Amino acid sequence: MKFVLIIPDGCADEPQDVLAGRTPLEAANIPAMDRVATLGRVGQALTVPESLPPGSDVGTMSLFGYDPLQCHTGRAPIEAAAQGIELGPDDWAIRCNFVTLDDGKMESFTAHQIPNEEGQELIELLQRECCGDSNWKFHAGVSYRNLLVYRSRDGQAPFSKDTTSTPPHDITDQPIAPHLPNGPGSDDLRALMERSQELFADCEVNQRRIARGERPVSSIWLWGLGIRPNLKPFDARFGKKGAVITAVDLLRGMGRLVGWDVIEVPGATGYTDTDYAAKGQYAIDALSNVDLITVHVEATDEASHEGDATAKVNALEEIDRHIVAPLHAFLESQGDYRILITPDHPTFLRTKTHSHGLVPFTGCGTGISADDLTAYNEVIASRSDWQIPGHEMMPWLLSK
Repeated sequence: MKFVLIIPDGCADEPQDVLAGRTPLEAANIPAMDRVATLGRVGQALTVPESLPPGSDVGTMSLFGYDPLQCHTGRAPIEAAAQGIELGPDDWAIRCNFVTLDDGKMESFTAHQIPNEEGQELIELLQRECCGDSNWKFHAGVSYRNLLVYRSRDGQAPFSKDTTSTPPHDITDQPIAPHLPNGPGSDDLRALMERSQELFADCEVNQRRIARGERPVSSIWLWGLGIRPNLKPFDARFGKKGAVITAVDLLRGMGRLVGWDVIEVPGATGYTDTDYAAKGQYAIDALSNVDLITVHVEATDEASHEGDATAKVNALEEIDRHIVAPLHAFLESQGDYRILITPDHPTFLRTKTHSHGLVPFTGCGTGISADDLTAYNEVIASRSDWQIPGHEMMPWLLSK
């Protein structure tokens, strides 16, 4: 049997005035997702426990079948795995965003989608000017998404589970002062952030950006720190070989940590301009080599962070047309199968940030009896009496 998990990141939302009181899922034309709902079951899942931050690191861990209350240690160590950065037992990984600030507020948590080559220049500048000892190392990632690693050479680190930080996408248009790192080791993090602002003030990258009429990069933002999680390999837990298609390091890292193949797709950007059709075709091709393919699409989440309801609806329709529909058709042509569609967490257009709360999911296929719900959205899912923890969806999908 073949299995498919499709993750429209952060697609769960609230009714929107600009969508005539409907959620983006209700407003979108998504016949392929609705067909999955009609043929199978619709339910609600709590992917992010209330005691953990509502991010894709927690939500994705749940969707992959691992209880985040037992396994989650932070976002950055998952992204470190994506970059092939090995962490020792006492090493800490820290997420490093490039951001644009305006009058003490978070104007852009992506530094306006800074290009990779400019990000690489800034990382080299930071490493050269900020890291005078062997404990600290900056690592360039994709666009604004980078990492800082603290190597505990003597078995000691300044951080602990009591060190707190705030995702920059949670404070768009808000003052940053109340959200700076706190707790053990936070002075080191704040000092690095302040030093970056001094370095960036007149750096060559910003001189070129300003000359082009673009907003400069103001600072780094350090958050999501943690040590390497201890995750049992997926094939040892479930007896299935898996793979993931994504443009986001976080998902690549989770895939590698559980032993999945990570499939790179040309044109996959992690933004609303991603090549949806290429993702769908690569997923179909991958099923000849694995039991389970997971397709993650970041576009819906990015649209929410920008407060763009139209872009979120459009992204859902692209996912439906180019990923869900062809994948489901292929599965039906091949024999026994199961397909599951679910976001990792809600991301509200109103707040432009991730949220706790139930998410709608739907699945159909071999051995799954249909309920009486015939559409996939939050309102329909709320009528279901089926509510489960997020980490129980994968065992359900793979059950005999």
